[in-house]
Amino acid sequence: MRSYSPDLTPPWKRSAPVPEVPAEPDLVVEEVATGFCGAVIRCEAGTVTLEDRFGKHRVFPLEPRGFLLEGKVVTLVSPSAPAPARPTRTASGSVAVPGARARVARAGRIYVEGRHDAELVERVWGDDLRIEGVVVEYLEGIDDLPSIVAEFAPGPDARLGVLVDHLVAGSKESRIAASVTDPHVLVVGHPYIDVWEAVKPSSLGIAGWPRIPHGQDWKTGVCRALGWPSHTGAAWQHILSHVRSYKDLEPALLGRVEELIDFVTEPG
Repeated sequence: MRSYSPDLTPPWKRSAPVPEVPAEPDLVVEEVATGFCGAVIRCEAGTVTLEDRFGKHRVFPLEPRGFLLEGKVVTLVSPSAPAPARPTRTASGSVAVPGARARVARAGRIYVEGRHDAELVERVWGDDLRIEGVVVEYLEGIDDLPSIVAEFAPGPDARLGVLVDHLVAGSKESRIAASVTDPHVLVVGHPYIDVWEAVKPSSLGIAGWPRIPHGQDWKTGVCRALGWPSHTGAAWQHILSHVRSYKDLEPALLGRVEELIDFVTEPG
């Protein structure tokens, strides 16, 4: 019993298969139907755009057997999308370690004042912190810092780093920080009234952070001065969305966070 191919076209009438060629930029081909010859400049949505030697552009569908390459019939196809490049650096500028697993959390910790501080540290240093096994927690202020430190019970294998907002000479924050004298605790800070100011104005497309008169709520005043919605939570999300790496932060914050990470991960 004979079996038959579904294709009943006689062998002498069948078209020989032709090679498929990716329509890479600068590939020079000739369109069969029109004879238009040019270099590929674009390939999208099932079409290819050719540019001839006079600079004229023509768009053609990617039809089977539709082009000649060096005089031979070919089928142009869309080029494969390149594999996304793996980042070689983390957002903090450290060398990236692809596939690295998070380390089991250390006993040591880094404390920051508020949720916004914690989210900003996570945005830039999150990859580094997971590799090092460092947990960041926020305190909602540092008025009770001495008792918080005592409760933490720091030691050689459980170091504590604290990041303080507005740590400038003569401030309330500086007096509180000076009261912590445990050798296994490092208290550092930045000069900004709030961590919002540690984001470079240029990254947000503003000329600078506005000066808010003493006695006014700083964040509310900033939103009003910049014409942002009065909801400070929404304003912070807008700010945070513009932070992509350490390049978006002021050096006065960068150095202090790096210092804390080094301190907490230093062998006891």
